[in-house]
Amino acid sequence: MLADSYGRIATDLRVSLTDRCNLRCAYCMPAEGLDWLPRPELLTDDEIVRLVRIGVTRLGIAEVRFTGGEPLLRRGLPGIVARTGALRPRPEISVTTNGIGLGPLAEAGLDRINVSLDTLRPAVFTELARRDRLADVLRGLAAAAAAGLIPVKVNAVLMRGINDGEAPALLRFCLEHGYQLRFIEQMPLDAQHGWRRENMVTAGEILDCLSAEFTLTPDDPAARGSAPAEAFLVDGGPARVGVIGSVTRPFCGACDRVRLTADGQVRNCLFAQEESNLRDPMRAGASDEELAAIWEKAVAVKLPGHGINDPGFLQPARPMSAIGG
Repeated sequence: MLADSYGRIATDLRVSLTDRCNLRCAYCMPAEGLDWLPRPELLTDDEIVRLVRIGVTRLGIAEVRFTGGEPLLRRGLPGIVARTGALRPRPEISVTTNGIGLGPLAEAGLDRINVSLDTLRPAVFTELARRDRLADVLRGLAAAAAAGLIPVKVNAVLMRGINDGEAPALLRFCLEHGYQLRFIEQMPLDAQHGWRRENMVTAGEILDCLSAEFTLTPDDPAARGSAPAEAFLVDGGPARVGVIGSVTRPFCGACDRVRLTADGQVRNCLFAQEESNLRDPMRAGASDEELAAIWEKAVAVKLPGHGINDPGFLQPARPMSAIGG
């Protein structure tokens, strides 16, 4: 098991396949992009599958989510998904993506998909993402639903003064199309280190905005488990909307996630200041047992919380695109 000293067990593995992205979202990176990780430092497809296999067969991982950057940019993604799906016990497999260029991942064995969509207005999309690709994202959403990857989940980040008034419109859109919407508080993970608490649209503000047009009823708290989103029935249900208040309503005490970066580093928290290297020992000939032991030690020292609300909080050196969501 991947257990820490506070009794939490990590069963949900987030695997970043690349730090590259075909958008330049303002809350993630600057318009000019970033210095991408050198290709020799990235894990190969075989290395990714080996580490996932160790996590699933030796360490109790039950869910694997492939992230980025933009994971669809990884040409080997369908093969990685298929080989992950062949593991026993079989983990649940999902992808977090912007949906641009979505291919036949359901046929490869993908179970679920989360698509980022922050606005329905083309001009605002271009302002936020610095690319005119809203139509491509919407096509990706439709393709995911048509492929049977239901319920399709939509993630939205609201930025004050840009799209913070769009919460009701986004929810109506998702209700009409049968998508499940989750709003996520903007977190201090941008490459520019420009995040400011006063500029963040809080979970409370999001709920107030939605409540002006919809009746929201808290879902059964027992059904939440370790899920990051607080769920609310919309107008009596069965449709739901989620709000992930990572900053103002942290859920660290129930966290069951562990992350593997595209260059083979284990992160026991999204905001961790330290990483544990699996890539170099693996390339030096370490056995599965030895790699599992490194992984266990990395998770064992996980802190009780992310510390965003502590006076001495330091933003991680890696931005979100280089960590994986």
